Amino acid sequence: MTLRRVQPTLLGVLLTCLAIAPAAAQGQGQSKPVAKFGDWSVYTSTSSPKVCYAISQPASRLPAGLNRDPAYFFISTRPGENVKNEVSITLGFPLKSGVDADLAVGDLKLSLYTKEQGAWVRSVSDEAKLVDAMRKGRELTLVAVSVRGNKNTDKYSLNGISQALDRVAQECK
Repeated sequence: MTLRRVQPTLLGVLLTCLAIAPAAAQGQGQSKPVAKFGDWSVYTSTSSPKVCYAISQPASRLPAGLNRDPAYFFISTRPGENVKNEVSITLGFPLKSGVDADLAVGDLKLSLYTKEQGAWVRSVSDEAKLVDAMRKGRELTLVAVSVRGNKNTDKYSLNGISQALDRVAQECK
């Protein structure tokens, strides 16, 4: 198994910041919205190096009523680094150290590496399987345990994911 990363990348943190405040990011000229397909939006960087990504927020979050920041699911492409369809998730709350997040889409189930408020797929081959399953699926479920011990379940709609990823590929050739 080839490990994709052992800790969050600086780019992942940057993308998270851009997603949390897209309007502010636009004002700074760092990224711009390109298109929206169903429940997924496509953004591109406006400066070098070129970065393109599809992003979505959960359609539902359980348990209801917990105090959390927004969550975001990213699928990023960075042609300058030969990276295509890299998955990262910002969950919006501190995660329990050493506990994986569980992801399910269709028949595919993966354990994701977690750190602080983020989750990542461990290997490039699993990432490709996940993106393929997402293109075929209707919903993705992510279960993660907070530092307080709460079991949180976020469900993402996959409506528009195929078109969004096709547009990311077109924007970041």
